[in-house]
Amino acid sequence: MKYVDEYRDEAEAQRYLEAIRSTVTRPWTIMEICGGQTHTFIKFGIDELLPDEIELVHGPGCPVCVTPLEMIERALAIARRPDVIFTSFGDMMRVPGSDADLLTIKAQGGDVRMVYSPLDAVRVAQANPDREVVFFAVGFETTAPANAMAVKQAQMLGLDNFSILSSHVLVPPAMEAILGAGDNRVQGFLAAGHVCAVMGYWEYGPIAEKYHTPIVVTGFEPLDLLQGTYMTVKALEEGRYGVENQYTRAVTLEGNAPAQQLLSEVFTTVDRPWRGIGTIPMSGYNLRPQFESFDAVQKFDVEAIAPPENEICIAGEIMRGLKKPNDCAAFGEECTPEHPLGAPMVSTEGACAAYFQYGRVG
Repeated sequence: MKYVDEYRDEAEAQRYLEAIRSTVTRPWTIMEICGGQTHTFIKFGIDELLPDEIELVHGPGCPVCVTPLEMIERALAIARRPDVIFTSFGDMMRVPGSDADLLTIKAQGGDVRMVYSPLDAVRVAQANPDREVVFFAVGFETTAPANAMAVKQAQMLGLDNFSILSSHVLVPPAMEAILGAGDNRVQGFLAAGHVCAVMGYWEYGPIAEKYHTPIVVTGFEPLDLLQGTYMTVKALEEGRYGVENQYTRAVTLEGNAPAQQLLSEVFTTVDRPWRGIGTIPMSGYNLRPQFESFDAVQKFDVEAIAPPENEICIAGEIMRGLKKPNDCAAFGEECTPEHPLGAPMVSTEGACAAYFQYGRVG
């Protein structure tokens, strides 16, 4: 396909691999933030083609994977209510809570509906004025503008039966949490191109400077990732740190200013728990006070729900780059896509799902 095949050209891929091999002189550990990038690395076998000196570790850039268990349980509690139509993207439907998921609630008679846009949920609220309609607002900065627009539209339409369960998380604070940890292994980052398409990459300069770490904004196709890896390795070998942009066809330094303005109007940053990782300061979005009537946590009084994490699942260690999915004792045995212990096994961007799907069992 035009505009896809050109980023999967085998000869060009071999040239980048050779450039990496001729550049690297010592071991380096590089983290790709985004789960979509993880799947490309594993699906195309790029991680196995790279020289042995390059170790790829998989970051917390799967929003489904890092949605905390307490938020899943709040969603399930709301979805069980007979007066609620609970709407969500499909990728959240099978994320396990303590003893159920949204599809289980649907099978038990709950009105749980998959939608393709938060604006679909707004239309559901318009069509059902006698029901409460909740949208599960999950994602990084990439999906947040559309959710902010849905809240503004609901306010404009006077829909008091619409609300969102906001579980938005932010990339830069997560990167800082990883780099600032005493057990950090990451020496270079491949940043998520789609997040930077919205937010730009002006936020990453201070992080690179503070931790003396090269950060390369990277796309999602094989050649994007190979070029991004080469740029990171070259910076590491030369002792440089800072931010470079591989994904120039989609990303600018400033990003999408109108989207950023919308986010600042509707959301405020708050401390946010990340599943398996813990609370990262100022790493999430909640609605501002003027939009609090659209906050499902407040509307349905579910803030007190905070169950403990599964003790077997090592998702947090995987998403901090400390372990790989096949290091988990439960991988492929107690934890499979049909019976997952954690979200990384069922999310389309989850590292565990990628390893399982493409046979990385050992």
